Amino acid sequence: MNHSAVTLENCEQFTFPSVLAEYSYEICVSIPKQTPPAEGFPVHYVLDGSFYFQHARDVVRLQSRNTLKTQIEPAIVIGIGHAEETMHARRFYDFTAPAESYFYPERLHGRTLGPHGGAVRFIEFIEQELKPYIESKYPINTRKQSLFGHSLSGYFALWVLFTKPELFQVYLASSPSIWWNNHELTQYAQAYLDTTPDQKRVLLTVGEHERFMVDDAAALSLALNNHHYPTELYIAPDENHASVVPTILSRAFRFAQ
Repeated sequence: MNHSAVTLENCEQFTFPSVLAEYSYEICVSIPKQTPPAEGFPVHYVLDGSFYFQHARDVVRLQSRNTLKTQIEPAIVIGIGHAEETMHARRFYDFTAPAESYFYPERLHGRTLGPHGGAVRFIEFIEQELKPYIESKYPINTRKQSLFGHSLSGYFALWVLFTKPELFQVYLASSPSIWWNNHELTQYAQAYLDTTPDQKRVLLTVGEHERFMVDDAAALSLALNNHHYPTELYIAPDENHASVVPTILSRAFRFAQ
């Protein structure tokens, strides 16, 4: 790991070379100014950190000043990002599960997406490299950890729920790409539910104007709830795929408490 971390306003930024994923991730860590509680701070892992870390950090930092009103506690926020020059292709690799074949909807118009199926290696990086490092360096409450993702990383957050649910207590999926590879995520969900797992807390959010993604999120929420797996669905009024994240982060981190 590059230990020459940059510290700015209670935030640290550093590059984390992963042996397991064979890629160097851009990591940002926001640390509350308060003295940590005896059990440690809650922690929110934010995927696509290059896009959403600053939003998440500011929501937690501002609203935790008045937890009684906002219901958002001081928490450590971890952004997991990609280098800008490789971000597009690497997202499709890291956030998608391995499969024997892939189905591409017509709306992609034959765009080259790069290699897929690296989700196993990416979650190994998070589980075996990043989380142990974070937990060794910062005062973490290991019983209060959430994973946030939007769009394709929202798909990944749900895939982690359905394949390695023990890694986090709360899963926050914003506009998840449930459509990916002909809705394969629903098969993961069914296999997971059939095992009668310990229940985790799940929040699905989506913008009102996201068309088929609203239907997909509603169908998944219904399937989970029909299996007596309490899942909250929030459809953000007047929001679209690009605008929805800033409008739902307060709700997401309040839900994660």
